[in-house]
Amino acid sequence: MAIKTRKPTGVVPWPVVLLEGGEKAGKSWAAAELSASEKVGQTYWIDLNEGAADEYGAIPGARYLVVEHDGTWQDIVGQVAEIRQEAARAADAGEPPVVLVIDSMTAEWDLLKDWAANRAKGSRSNQQRLQRDPNAEVQVPMNLWNDATARHRRLMTVLMTFPGIVVMTARGKEVASLDASGRPVEGSKDYKVEGHKNLAFDASVWVRLSREHPPIVVGARSVHAEIRPGVDKPQPMPDFTLERLIFDALKCDPSAANVRDMTEMKPGDESPDLDNLSDAAKRLLSEAEDAANLDALQGVWTAINPLGKAGEITAPEAELVRARVRALKGQMTSESHGAAA
Repeated sequence: MAIKTRKPTGVVPWPVVLLEGGEKAGKSWAAAELSASEKVGQTYWIDLNEGAADEYGAIPGARYLVVEHDGTWQDIVGQVAEIRQEAARAADAGEPPVVLVIDSMTAEWDLLKDWAANRAKGSRSNQQRLQRDPNAEVQVPMNLWNDATARHRRLMTVLMTFPGIVVMTARGKEVASLDASGRPVEGSKDYKVEGHKNLAFDASVWVRLSREHPPIVVGARSVHAEIRPGVDKPQPMPDFTLERLIFDALKCDPSAANVRDMTEMKPGDESPDLDNLSDAAKRLLSEAEDAANLDALQGVWTAINPLGKAGEITAPEAELVRARVRALKGQMTSESHGAAA
């Protein structure tokens, strides 16, 4: 096989900006202020449980449109996809870049956590637990967390390949430091961005806002920002605006910018799309989650091969079910040992 290569372009891609900080630190204000810039085109604002979109329209020069949605994941993601198409049209036409504001990504991850928890409530083990104690904690199994993360990943892929400017807000705060066993370390604090754990990784530039201190550029994937990882400390930016950050510090040139070159990964053994499993695979997973003992789990395992031979489930779906059954077997075995002790 021949080696396929190309030279790097050196072009600054469209930025995905993370604005995070404590309460009333100016995150939404900064996003609304950007819409007044003559360097950007139409701004679309998706408000998720923040409620700032209407009032901040009174900021002098602000000219964004509030995106209406019904609060469901499908509608929110559908609106993002429509805005992405409009951004591509504007870019192809040589118009000023479209801006997408999501306020906030903290609420986005909270929505997905609630979605996973609501699905978990339907399992037999959680229903039995809640019957004994209506205030009992609902245990969300790992496969449902994986589903929630997969949904978040699909949204982030759209944002990271958005042909325009993306501004994401998120809440941030100091939390108690934990040791390796999960116990609080007395007198020690860590800082936490509230959202999916990879949110800051996926942003191309990360800014922390505060009521007490000037804005700080925590990190940037940039040749021009002059923040070298492990060498330079986060840089205060006293004259911060998103316009200065994007067009002056990052040197984003709308006439040359392009989306990040992210080739979709295609492993040889494709994992099934968790949102589009066959009815048989969904039934097996549901039976596994509802299994009250090891014998019931074994029954699910025994049913996998005949369904596969009949073509009712695919090989990747069969492996997905097997992995879930193995995990539940280990969990049940561990719980029985703990009870015996």
